[in-house]
Amino acid sequence: MKPLPSNPAEIARLIPHQGRMCLLDAVLDCTPARIRCRARSHRDPANPLASEGALLSPAAIEYAAQAMALHGALNVRAGVTGRPGYIASARGVTLHVPRLDTVEGELQVEAEHLAGDERQVAYRFTVITEGGQALVDGRVTVVLDTPLRT
Repeated sequence: MKPLPSNPAEIARLIPHQGRMCLLDAVLDCTPARIRCRARSHRDPANPLASEGALLSPAAIEYAAQAMALHGALNVRAGVTGRPGYIASARGVTLHVPRLDTVEGELQVEAEHLAGDERQVAYRFTVITEGGQALVDGRVTVVLDTPLRT
C-alpha cells in the first residue's frame, strides 16, 4: 500500500480536482474495500460549492465522490493508472442536516466499494462529524472513462 496522503496538495496529485475544488484534507485510513478521509473545507467561506454563503448538505455527495476517486487512485494495481469518472446516479441519499457549513469541527468522509468493473463502480458513503453524528449518507454509481459530449 502506498503512503496515505496527509494534506490537500498530496491529494490533488491523485485526483482531478485542483485548488479550492480539492475538498479533502487527509486520508485517515484506506483498505481495498473502503476509505476514510478528513475534511475541513466545509467551514471555508470561499468553498466553491457554497451558494449565497451556505454550503447545503447535498454538497456532501461531491466530498464522497472525491473520496471514491482517491480510493481508486490508492488501490490501483501495478501498471494500471486511475481513470476519470462521472457520477451517474446518487440513490438512497439521506440528508440528516440542511447545511454543512454550520457543522463544527472536521468532517469524516467514508466510502465503501460495493461493486464494479472496467466501466462503472458503486460505493456506499457516509459523511459524519468527528463525534460520529450522521450528516449525509447514500450510494453513488460512477461511470468510468466516458467522454462527455460537447
